[in-house]
Amino acid sequence: MKKNERLKSFASEAISLIETIFISMFVVTMIFTYVLRIATVKGESMENTLMPEDRLVTSAWYFTPEQGDIVIIDANESVLLSEDNTPEFHSGLGKNIVKRIIATAGQTVDIDFERGAVYVDDVMLDESYITGLTHIDEGAFSEQYPITVPEGYVFVMGDNRQVSKDSRSSEIGFVAIDNIVGEVLFRLSPISNFGAVD
Repeated sequence: MKKNERLKSFASEAISLIETIFISMFVVTMIFTYVLRIATVKGESMENTLMPEDRLVTSAWYFTPEQGDIVIIDANESVLLSEDNTPEFHSGLGKNIVKRIIATAGQTVDIDFERGAVYVDDVMLDESYITGLTHIDEGAFSEQYPITVPEGYVFVMGDNRQVSKDSRSSEIGFVAIDNIVGEVLFRLSPISNFGAVD
């Protein structure tokens, strides 16, 4: 093979490799922009399920919220109930938070703060994932329990009930489905805990 032909062949292979690298980078960028996102846990409200600084992979792609899902929420607004049981909008925490969905639209939530028990549709939840019982009422729906979750909303709580600011708080209340950034798919790091999150 002549030197000129070898150079042309090398240049062609190099261009092909560069094209492959750029296409791969573009695809990965699109996936992590529109399908998957990385989130870092801040705070202790989901212990022992999630620990501070855990890195999570989330997705909102074709996501339908279900009871038990762990989700990242844009908590910029708080939705409470007015005296006539219609949604009432207030300023929220102004940051993203991670919580577990306890009830979805149409389900009724009741909390026995003395016993620390949470009921959905009159059935006490078996919450093996929680750290401490639910004794703290943060004032969002104090005089209104049992409450029915309005259409388009969910009721969320942290697994560490003693420190979690969640739907019990007037700074969060009900969470609009549109404010769910994504469902937690799995833990990315620390590597020792890599895998699915329940």
